[in-house]
Amino acid sequence: MARVAIVTGGTRGIGRAICERLRDSGFTVVANYAGNDDAARAFSDETGIATYKWDVGDHQSCLNGCARVADEVGPIDVVVNNAGITRDGTLHKMSYDDWHEVMRINLGGCFNMAKACFPGMRERGWGRIVNIGSINGQAGQYGQVNYAAAKSGIHGFTKALAQEGAKAGVTVNAIAPGYIDTDMVAAVPPPVLEKIVAKIPVGRLGQADEIARGVAFLCSEDAGFVTGSTMSINGGQHMY
Repeated sequence: MARVAIVTGGTRGIGRAICERLRDSGFTVVANYAGNDDAARAFSDETGIATYKWDVGDHQSCLNGCARVADEVGPIDVVVNNAGITRDGTLHKMSYDDWHEVMRINLGGCFNMAKACFPGMRERGWGRIVNIGSINGQAGQYGQVNYAAAKSGIHGFTKALAQEGAKAGVTVNAIAPGYIDTDMVAAVPPPVLEKIVAKIPVGRLGQADEIARGVAFLCSEDAGFVTGSTMSINGGQHMY
């Protein structure tokens, strides 16, 4: 029987690429989403991947949602914490709500999903958790104290939880993407985007499937000796 994988924020961008790559790797994949119902239905129609709606920043919603997935699809053996938002601004302009919401979803979502799924993985003696961090959580970024703090926190969360899961056959790793050709990056003004690309040694933006391939490896049987690691996929922009 195929192992069940859930990808948060899984219906578009990097999340969608991860869902499709895991599906093609033999997993039974479920995509979590928080917002657009029409887009989620279109995603399911196009990919054959089931979608479940809840806010990963809400603890009880994660417990309830994952319990429902386990009941309807099967025990969750793989969690990819991909859901995230931005509320950019310099510190003197950033509201507390902008800070809190980014921390609640981007970092809190990792905790909430792990609390829902990690105990079952330990009991069954196998599990994979992959947390999507960011180059900006490693290097920092002007105007993103909330986002950079949350993503940096993900890297620390990953290393600590990996130590708890190691003897139980549960690996916990992170991927830190650089600038990827998604809708979010496409919205950056062209002159700014040109300056970003100029700083990437390989001379281009990354592709969502390049992140997805890294995730698929970390979720595979072949990656059983890899835990507590952060894989940087950024075209050489930040070597950490």
